[in-house]
Amino acid sequence: MNNFDFRNPTHILFGKGRIADLKDQVPAGAKVLIIYGGGSAERTGVLAQVHEALADHTLVEFGGIEPNPRFETALKAVELIGEEDITFLLAVGGGSVIDATKFIAAAALYDGDAWDILTLRGSVVTDAMPFGTVLTLPATGSEMNPASVITHAEKGAKLPFMSAHCYPVFSVLDPEVTYSLPPRQIANGVADAFVHIIEQYLTYPAAARVQDGFAETLLRTLIELGPKALETPKDYDIRANLMWTATLALNGLIGAGVPQDWASHMIGHEITALNDTDHARTLAVVLPSLMHDQRGPKREKLLQYAANVWDIREGSDDDRIDAAIKATRGFFEAMGIKTRLGDYDIAAPEIDRIVNALKDHGLTALGEHAAIAPDDARRILEAAL
Repeated sequence: MNNFDFRNPTHILFGKGRIADLKDQVPAGAKVLIIYGGGSAERTGVLAQVHEALADHTLVEFGGIEPNPRFETALKAVELIGEEDITFLLAVGGGSVIDATKFIAAAALYDGDAWDILTLRGSVVTDAMPFGTVLTLPATGSEMNPASVITHAEKGAKLPFMSAHCYPVFSVLDPEVTYSLPPRQIANGVADAFVHIIEQYLTYPAAARVQDGFAETLLRTLIELGPKALETPKDYDIRANLMWTATLALNGLIGAGVPQDWASHMIGHEITALNDTDHARTLAVVLPSLMHDQRGPKREKLLQYAANVWDIREGSDDDRIDAAIKATRGFFEAMGIKTRLGDYDIAAPEIDRIVNALKDHGLTALGEHAAIAPDDARRILEAAL
């Protein structure tokens, strides 16, 4: 196991009715900007619950955060913060809203060009406004980590950043608010969490028994409960376990002291930037192809994954690896997620644009060994057609 530092300061309030506890978490006298996406927060009554809990606070709303949050939209929120003398931010939504809020929190206190925050991957962030979250869609783990991904539509770029100043102060996780989510969003959330775990687990052995065992349990939980969530959307125990699994998938714990990949994400981001395909669906396209392409460097962990996650223990090494990759693709398909580029109107000509975008954004040495170059990414994408 590698040396590591681990610190996660986010206070989690988990369970039924916890939105009411916002009144004890937001500082007294704070002027709060509530940041949310479309109309679902209002239609489902979550926004009303937030207003009721914070009845003693001054509240300002900013809606319209997109599913792949836009740089341009976030800057409008930054402008509103100055105009209204906002002192605290509250994200009400899923990962996109929370990611946007992290960027807004950092940009509001940054003196330079806010684009620097993304191009320099958060290294210029020295402070950020305090913010909390009310999670409505379990998927990204953004409610308990300091990472964010923002899209710049004009530049055709989708870039991540990370800063220790961008942990949520608190996050409210009430599984009941997820009951009304459409099947597509539930499926996306399960797939997103699944690939987050894979990115930290499916690399090479690092003698990290706890992290590996934890990751394998989380993967098996998603495989078992993901389809059940689609069948019985108001089963509290299923939704509670999925919500907590998605949080644990990316709160830093299973990634401590182990090598990490993230190539599927970097390639997937460029697909989303190209045609706005759902983030989770780009991951479901890239991952099986990448697993096959990188079966040599990942061989030991692929065999461990086959045995401990899918209970595939018979046959030759290659047979077991093939079966594990097939099972992974089958899982996504069972969740209603297509796993080929052609399913998202991407053909061979678009691959050039995706690969060139990777080059333009400096993403030319991906993976746990920094060995996936643009030509390798092209080969992975071509195999995913």
